[in-house]
Amino acid sequence: MRPDMPADHPTEAERLLRTAAQYPEDREPLFLQAAAHLELAGDRDRATGLYDSLLAGSPDHPHLVKALKAANLWEYGHEAEARAIIDGLRTAAPTEPTPWEIVAETLESHDELPAAHDAFTTALNLLLTPGEEVPYPTHSLLVGRHRVRRLLGLDHDDWDALADRVHPSQVPLDELHDPKRLWSLGSDNPAELQAEITRLRAELGSYRTALSRPFPVAVLHWPESELTELLAAYPALTAEYPSHEAHLSQLETSLRDLAATGTPNLGIVTATVPSYEAFAASEQSSPSNPDLLPQYATTLAARGRATPWPPPRTSPCWCTSGKPYRDCHGTPSS
Repeated sequence: MRPDMPADHPTEAERLLRTAAQYPEDREPLFLQAAAHLELAGDRDRATGLYDSLLAGSPDHPHLVKALKAANLWEYGHEAEARAIIDGLRTAAPTEPTPWEIVAETLESHDELPAAHDAFTTALNLLLTPGEEVPYPTHSLLVGRHRVRRLLGLDHDDWDALADRVHPSQVPLDELHDPKRLWSLGSDNPAELQAEITRLRAELGSYRTALSRPFPVAVLHWPESELTELLAAYPALTAEYPSHEAHLSQLETSLRDLAATGTPNLGIVTATVPSYEAFAASEQSSPSNPDLLPQYATTLAARGRATPWPPPRTSPCWCTSGKPYRDCHGTPSS
């Protein structure tokens, strides 16, 4: 959610806000990116104004916006208001991992370690079912909880063992989260400093892998009505989409195959015929060209339109059937 480090955060925020005015359908992700730049620039009051502007409407991700607002408020002296928002979020019990992560890390950063531990644990109990696959977006919750437990001096439990299994770095979590590492950074012993530099480089390697993908690897999801309209207008695409049922099945299979190869940050973008036609026109190509489809998916993802995959097992399936994911396309036979 946080941007990379351009030279001028206020200028980048203004550019994003101008883009939001041109593309109101993308207002929410663009406002969130602009608010992040404003926070980095120290203009936290204005960032709060952007969060309030989103909440005054009907944001697609209200819990995320509230969590970001709470984190920002606490950073510039509005602790009581931030705590009230956090309490409300914990009562609401969102089924997305990101708001929980922001809440827990906000509490952790302000030395509220028991409360941070409780937030991480509540989120994992809500979002994960023991014995089932761990969705990629929840990995950071497991790792964050492990870190807080090390700071609290708590013994390993089953969630900690799971965090060790999903952790991608060769450096064990126990070593990365060892509070004594902080002491070595202030050491005058060259050997200790060199050892810490080696550990930090290994840790940085895993972050670079994630940062190399600034947006999810996304696949297109055509709702049934949109796919019917698309194929009626461009029958050449029937080879790509023989039926809506086959399209949904292939989408899930493609994502599972990507996940099996270790590809992180997978997502789904919902396509519409008018949007696709506009994209084809911008590329000076025909919508009948199947080569445009992955480019269109990438463009939607870059504009913040991707929904992380897989969803939590108990959340509604991405296909909009209304069934929980685990009872729909989340079953092994789907």
